Order: sequence, then structure tokens, then C-alpha cells
Amino acid sequence: MMSVDGEMETPAPPGPTNPIPSPTNPMVTPLLTDLYQFTMAYAYWKAGKHLERAVFDLFFRKNPFGGEYTIFGGLEECIRFIANFRFKEEEISYLRLVMPTCEDGFFDYLRAIDCSDVEVYAISEGSVVFPKVPLMRIEGPVAVVQLLETPFVNLVNYASLVTTNAARHRFVAGKEKSLLEFGLRRAQGPDGGISASRYCYMGGFDATSNVAAGRLFGIPLRGTHSHAFVSSFMSLDEIVDKTLQSYDGSSTCEDFVSLVQTWLNRIKRTNSLHGAFGETNQSELAAFTSYALALPNNFLALVDTYDVMSSGVPNFCAVALALNEFGYKATGIRLDSGDLAYLSIEARKFFGALEKEFAIPEFGKTIITASNDLNEETIDALNKQGHEMDSFGIGTYLVTCYSQAALGCVFKLVEINNQPRMKLSEDVTKVSIPCKKRCYRLYGREGYPLVDIMTGANEPTPKVGERILCRHPFNESKRAYVVPQHVEELLKCYWPGDSGVKREELPTLKNTRDRCMQHLEHMRPDHMRRLNPTPYKVSVSAKLYDFIHFLWLNEAPVGELQ
Repeated sequence: MMSVDGEMETPAPPGPTNPIPSPTNPMVTPLLTDLYQFTMAYAYWKAGKHLERAVFDLFFRKNPFGGEYTIFGGLEECIRFIANFRFKEEEISYLRLVMPTCEDGFFDYLRAIDCSDVEVYAISEGSVVFPKVPLMRIEGPVAVVQLLETPFVNLVNYASLVTTNAARHRFVAGKEKSLLEFGLRRAQGPDGGISASRYCYMGGFDATSNVAAGRLFGIPLRGTHSHAFVSSFMSLDEIVDKTLQSYDGSSTCEDFVSLVQTWLNRIKRTNSLHGAFGETNQSELAAFTSYALALPNNFLALVDTYDVMSSGVPNFCAVALALNEFGYKATGIRLDSGDLAYLSIEARKFFGALEKEFAIPEFGKTIITASNDLNEETIDALNKQGHEMDSFGIGTYLVTCYSQAALGCVFKLVEINNQPRMKLSEDVTKVSIPCKKRCYRLYGREGYPLVDIMTGANEPTPKVGERILCRHPFNESKRAYVVPQHVEELLKCYWPGDSGVKREELPTLKNTRDRCMQHLEHMRPDHMRRLNPTPYKVSVSAKLYDFIHFLWLNEAPVGELQ
């Protein structure tokens, strides 16, 4: 949305005066689920169990990308979905076709349900989160909550994965660099592109090239021209309208093309460049000149169509210095191929030489943006190599999460009718932690998080300054005492249903992004490093530990040797 002064405005967050809207993607309906959710719902209904009160945890088992942290994304879309959960008649009709043996009463039941009996408790979106700790706790009639499983997991999985990927790119690039998301053309379909833009921004990117995402979410837009625009010009003669009004409107340049040529000749005679280039490509010069005439306030040129240092950079500088005469400041250049580190250093030297030669303040600081299949590893390598890039445009590897296809969120029943339930497995990483839980983050003296701890819902809240025994859920020997200096309860009510519990308001995307940046800044550096990060500790209380192992022994069948 645009404000009166032309700046982007972030859409208002849903709240009491802003009712929760429908999901961003209209395909997110109650039918966006797996068939077995409906067959289970029918079986629950047939058995008379469909109204039994159940508690499910949504969590993940392992951090992505070989790291030790994840960023939680997708909560707002889950709340939008649940707030608008109703079956339409055409959806009921379709279910009758695919489930022809089900009784009519079941479809009457589906027609009547909504999520007014459901409660959702969640960690705030944009938070740093860790394996095993519930991102969301969903309570309600078992059949209804079962129908929420697949869409919730779908809405959280990719959102959290791409937000984490963006945060990792931000971490390796550093706070000072500008990060631009250029992934729409390589994303997995339209929704993949829209979602990627949204969650990359949440994870620390500064802008997107995706115009639809800019409109939907208030994300700043950035973009320049392509190689096709440069190569579409043949000569300066193609430029018909050569006039340019000055920035303040006080004067007009009648022949901007001639002014550009004059500046190019002056640059050629610059002694400090020592004849760094000869004749530049005139069709490229025509393209740059034409683009500047169209967008003098936003002149950023792609300089590698023919040759970066022999043509692209000199041509850009000629146009930029001509714009400067009339009060405009060129934005910068983009490098999309070649030795990016070397070319950025050479371009920076070129800009510096012209700043000194012509006494143009700040021209040496002209922005240099790099693109061309960049990823976390290449940015890290560029940093070690040394470069002069100010900004990175990242697409394919970012939005496709090329190095890991999925996060692997799961949705597990942990309690029904106030009876704790537990999934067992020979693979201990797949054993679920039973019962309705509360989750806390304990902070140390230096302000860093030390450990996340899960307790039973009825256990007392950990207290500041009071020693707490934190236990690994499944490994008896892994345990430690913690004396927290600050205790943060993680799960908050984002959808109370008709319980009367106060609902947390959904923040704006900008506020969620700010939370993400703050959380990352308060993480211990050794948890954040790219290679061999220190594992973050996730624990349970001593009482919950004892109960887990009691229930495990109770539920596991006893073998018999013959």
C-alpha cells in the first residue's frame, strides 16, 4: 500500500479493529489436506469419539542446513486459516463423491463445524526456535484438530525453512550489506514465489523484486533492467526525446545524449585511469542513456552485457556524471557474471578516481550490487577473498532452499481426554514427548539463552535466581542445573476459540522481521556459526523426565524369548 507521500506502508495487523482476513492464498481451504484426515475424521465420528478433547504438538526434529537454529514462520497464515475454517456446500458435495460409503450424518457434521472449540498456543512468529520444542500446541475436538494437521504443517514447513535460509544469508553477509531477494522466476510456482518474498523479508532481507509480494505485504521493491534491455539498443540515434528536466525543476537539458558523450570523453582523458579503456560499446551507452532518461531518480545499470571494465563501468559513469550535473544521484551498478570480487574492487577504484578527478562528493561510494547464483557459501567465500560489494541480489539458492528440500515438521497427539499419549519408535529421535506442556527459555548472566525447558502444564513456572534441574528428554546422563537470570514463557494464545483466554495480536510483517533480527542478535555466537556450531540445549523438567520414562515403559510391549 502507498501512503500520501509515496512511501510503502505495511498493512495493518489483524486485531479487534482489523478482523482476521482469509489466508493469503485462496487455495488454502479445508480441502487442502490429505484424504486420510477425512477418513480418520469419519472413523472418529462413527465411533462417537469425534468430540473428545485432544492436544497436539507441532514441532520439528532437526535444524536445517547443518545449523543449530531455526526461525519460526507461518503462524499468521495458520491463524488466518483457522479463523475462516468452514466447509462450503460445493466442498461437501465433492467429499460425498470421494467418500461415497460415508453416512449422511457425517457430512451434516462437517457442514456445521468451525474452530470455535479449538485453542492454539504458539511461539511468536519470527522467533528463534529449536527441535522438539512445540512451535504450536493445538487443543480441541479430536476430529476437527485432525483436519488442521496437514494445512498447518504445510503452512509452517516452507515458511520456517525459507525464513531460516534468509537469516543464514543475512548472518554471513553482515548487518551492513543490503540483501535483495530476486527469486520469483526460479521459485516453485506462484505461491512459492510469493511466500519466499514474504519470509525472506522476515528473515532479514531488505527488499524484493516481486511486485505482487510488495503490494500484498508492504515489502520494499528493488529492480533494474535486464541484459535484453541493453542488447535491444543499436545506437544513440535511437533516442528520440533527449531532454531531461533537472531534479529541482529549475532547468532543462535539451540534449542529454550529447552531455553523456561529453562526459565519456572527459573520463577517457582522466590521467589517474591510465587509459583503462578504449572505445566503449555504443549500443550499451544508448541503453544506459535511455534508461536514465526514463528513470533519472533510480538509475542502476547492469554493466556486464559486453565487458564490465572496458565498457559497462565507463558507460555507466558517463551517464551518472551527466545526471549529477542536473541534481540526480545514480543508484549504482549490478554485476551479474565474472570474477565478482575482482570486478567490484576495480569498479570501486574507478569510481574513486572519478570522485577525485571531478570533485564529485561520494561518487567513490556508488553502490555495487552483485548477483549471479549467489548463495551462503559464495558470499562467505567473497568475504574471505575481499570485495567491494554493497548489496547482494540472491534468487535460486535462496527461495528453493537448494541445500535442503524440507524442514520436516510433524504433528503429534500428546493428550486425549486428559490422558497423556506418546508415540514410540526404535529411533529415539522419533519418540514424542507426551502430555500438555508449557515451554520456557532460560537466560544466563550475559543475556544469552542457555536452554529451552519443557514442563508439564501444571508444574510451577521456573523462577529467576532459583536453581532448576534441566534434563535431556531421553539421555539419562545429560543433565545440568541452571540458575536463570530471566525466564521467558514461549507459548502464547493466538487463537482462544470460545475459551475466553486473551488472544495475542498478530504483529505486522515489519514487526515480525524486527523480532527475528533481535532474537538473532541475542543468540550466543557459537550457536550461530556456519561450521560446527555448538548445539543448543533443549530439556525437560525432572518431573516430566520421570513421567516420560514411566509412560514409555508402560506403553512399550514386553518381548518374549522362546
